[in-house]
Amino acid sequence: MVKNLYLSGVTESYVEVVACTLLENGQFEIKLENTPFHPQGGGQPSDTGYIADSEVLHVAFINGAIVHRCNRAVALGQAYAKVDIQSRQLHSRLHSAGHLIGHIIETYGWQPIKAQHWPNDAKVQFLATEKSELIDSVYLQTLIQMFVDANLPAKLTINAAGFREIQFGELNTYPCGGTHVQSLSEIGPVDILKMEIKKGKLSVHYALATGISR
Repeated sequence: MVKNLYLSGVTESYVEVVACTLLENGQFEIKLENTPFHPQGGGQPSDTGYIADSEVLHVAFINGAIVHRCNRAVALGQAYAKVDIQSRQLHSRLHSAGHLIGHIIETYGWQPIKAQHWPNDAKVQFLATEKSELIDSVYLQTLIQMFVDANLPAKLTINAAGFREIQFGELNTYPCGGTHVQSLSEIGPVDILKMEIKKGKLSVHYALATGISR
């Protein structure tokens, strides 16, 4: 079983290359015994970076395995892997911001059902319930900043079913296999770009006020 080093916040490490396969498009499919690269999933884009001198273009779960699509072959055996730290930090900030939005909107009676934490297209969707109340986007942004300023620490735990969970301070706990900031101040200012309700679903579109191109 692959050891997912990214779950512990690792961004660079020696790894064991166990397979390297040439694809029809000229790229290489590389599998590792242990990986610091977060694969695309859970609403979060994949990490990029390098394995030895081969650029990691994309990482995905394929048939139960974590597969690294790279531009060059890598010899089997030990190699040094390094994640693009700026990209990782951006994805972590966006992901944690999405969780924070989920917590706040949930307190207004909306049920979070889906999220994507992509640069230039980040949003969280909610389903209306009998207790749903409307919240103004400006006020939502104010509440987000209040929590960011409070700098609540991240808490990672494993529940009784064996699933990883993330919590900030004493806020709601959510199951999550993504990467996150260590404390909320790392998110920085968040812009609420748009809030819309269609067919009983609320979509909250957001972006980071800094460190993201729009």
